[in-house]
Amino acid sequence: MRSLQDCLFRDGASNMAVDSAILAAVAGGDQPPTLRLYGWDPFSLSLGYGQRSRDVDFDALASRAWDLVRRPTGGKAILHGDELTYSLSLPLDHPLAGGDIVESYRRISAGFLRALEILGLAADAPHQGERARGADLGPVCFEMPSHYEISVGGRKLIGSAQLRRRGALLQHGALPLVGDLARICDVLHFASEASRALRKQNLRDRALTLAEAAGKPLTWSAAASAIEQGFAGAFDLEIMPDQLSPAESNQVEQLLAERFRNPAWTHKR
Repeated sequence: MRSLQDCLFRDGASNMAVDSAILAAVAGGDQPPTLRLYGWDPFSLSLGYGQRSRDVDFDALASRAWDLVRRPTGGKAILHGDELTYSLSLPLDHPLAGGDIVESYRRISAGFLRALEILGLAADAPHQGERARGADLGPVCFEMPSHYEISVGGRKLIGSAQLRRRGALLQHGALPLVGDLARICDVLHFASEASRALRKQNLRDRALTLAEAAGKPLTWSAAASAIEQGFAGAFDLEIMPDQLSPAESNQVEQLLAERFRNPAWTHKR
């Protein structure tokens, strides 16, 4: 498996364009299965593919000089900043991609469980998530675990989303390292300040950072190394360090112009 540790952190649009370019290269058979580990600069609020842009408080976002980007995957809003983000691009005939989306989530979660063991953490056994039919889960992704996402002590630690297109899948997700997860609520609209305060408390109760789980700060590099080792060990893979190809870099520029820096994409709902 090819691994890209993208230590030069990028803005939100660039990160989504790179993930999408890698997916296209893997789908076309031009690149092998690829694990990418990366970060964000500046902080970026990402919306799920079908999420309403009116969920965003644009004045509050601008006052903090935070980016806004729409992901190609579904789900709710995530604030990316003090975190390690991963993306995994696989052809659908790869053993990790077999079955439906939920089944592949289950398989892939084994790599993260092994990574957390390497970091000295015992994660909760991942399970098929259940959500109440018709429940108002609000605009924030990390409020509730979904299918086979990773939790520690009953609180969500790694959130993930998946997209399947043209014979390949992209799964990406966030591992918060430090900080207050409830900051995201300050750049989203809520019906009232009481509702905002409730969502903040829900987030703090239901999710946590790697530092909280470990009882001490752990660096981005330490987490990235553990994930690479976790995937290698859990799936008996050889991890091959690499970088974007010229063709992928060209595709990134095209995707930035056509999609991820295009207001018609970001504000389409």
